[in-house]
Amino acid sequence: MTLDILRILPEVVLTVTGVLIMMLDAAMASASSRRWLGWVGAFGVTGALWVSLLQLTLPPGTAFSGTIQTDAFSVFFHVLICGIVIVALLLSLDTLPANQHHRGEYFALMVFGAVGMCLMTSAVELLVVFIALEISSISTYVLAGYRKNSGKGPEAAIKYFLLGSFATGFLLYGVALIFGATGTTQINAIAALIPQANSSLVLAAFALLMVGVLFKVSAAPFHVWTPDVYEGAPSPVVALMSTAPKAAAFALLIRLLYTSFPALAPMWQPLMWIVAVLSMTVGNLAALRQDNVKRMLAYSSIAHAGYLLAAFAGLGLSGIAAASFYTAAYAAMNVGIFAVVTVVSGYDEKLPLIGDFRGLIYRVPVLGGLLLFFLTSLIGIPFTAGFFGKFYSFSTALQGGAVWLGLIGLLNSGLAAAYYLKLAVSVAQPPAPDANKLGVVAAPIRIGAAVGAALAFSAVATLILGIAPSRVLHGAQAGADSFRRKPVEVPQNVRWIR
Repeated sequence: MTLDILRILPEVVLTVTGVLIMMLDAAMASASSRRWLGWVGAFGVTGALWVSLLQLTLPPGTAFSGTIQTDAFSVFFHVLICGIVIVALLLSLDTLPANQHHRGEYFALMVFGAVGMCLMTSAVELLVVFIALEISSISTYVLAGYRKNSGKGPEAAIKYFLLGSFATGFLLYGVALIFGATGTTQINAIAALIPQANSSLVLAAFALLMVGVLFKVSAAPFHVWTPDVYEGAPSPVVALMSTAPKAAAFALLIRLLYTSFPALAPMWQPLMWIVAVLSMTVGNLAALRQDNVKRMLAYSSIAHAGYLLAAFAGLGLSGIAAASFYTAAYAAMNVGIFAVVTVVSGYDEKLPLIGDFRGLIYRVPVLGGLLLFFLTSLIGIPFTAGFFGKFYSFSTALQGGAVWLGLIGLLNSGLAAAYYLKLAVSVAQPPAPDANKLGVVAAPIRIGAAVGAALAFSAVATLILGIAPSRVLHGAQAGADSFRRKPVEVPQNVRWIR
């Protein structure tokens, strides 16, 4: 039992942190500032990150009757998700309004969302996956509509909730069908039972599971919720939901494809090929037409989901390592660019358009320089995280024989440069002479200590992943090595259905 607890200790630490924030929030006077509760959350998530690293000293194995698995793969994504949540919490500390009386619930929801995301990356039982997905989703649904005084906030939350509920229904129906076909919902046991199962049920279950997971990563054609939700949600929340839930969903996708359905690889590899091309092309073409920065970055995230899915066309474990590394690289640069957008636009986002960022490099050189740096990484310029992420993803696809996919990815990267450069040119242009008269230039921007730490963390991570990625690559490869195929033993409690 002690070893079982150690295998879910990061989730335990996060849960205790979230409950502590709620209790402290309830014990405070209504007029008191809740800002320090964000620091409680940040320290608690840091503790969960440290505990996750300590799990590397445990022998790989399962806990709680084979429902949770601890290995290098789960640790990699635990550390990534905790790092994202820490930055999102720091970013929120200096950007939420000072008179906001519900900060406690805001910070608690972020921490509870991390519980679900971390649990999703280590769950090897589909029912536990469903529970983890709901914990994560409910938190992000509420956070998406946190700006209640804005019409777009509730709209974003309702759209995200309704479409997310349908996607979750598809996933749950897929779980039911795979149980009907194989008699188990344990991810590690499904592959051994598929040869004796009804093939039609297996294919239907696989299709429904893919719909649920691909919705969470906002891959085309399941992407329609993304731009409206990103535009309506607070920017710190978008920094979180555009990276951490996607990292958890990609971890789940990898487990399903490479552990439960390796026998269907001749079918799902071309499927991932098609979804990757659709995501890249639809995302980039739609982003070209956007004037709103957050909507542009929303379509950009759809395109980046396609770049990552290209790695699944690779052979064997190389695809897992490439996808894991790209997830980390994308998280670093995307959290960073949303951090800059948050500071410049403010909580009420009075400067939402690309033209509103004109002259930022002259007004606040640090923010302007960081925004240009993150844009170069998103484009894929060498010596940035984006370059190595795309390089490993596309090279893996080429090694797997998907030459056309690699070429389409490169062409889409060139297409994406057009709208990234559109924002970059606006940032680098001198301010308009009548900018103050027109109200385009906002009040002086103050960078607090917490926001400064968030920006520095994102920038350093993006730079390190671009010039010295070996340590993260080693972690990604170690996670991939945990998928080396071994004879699968069907658990004794599996009920066969004939």
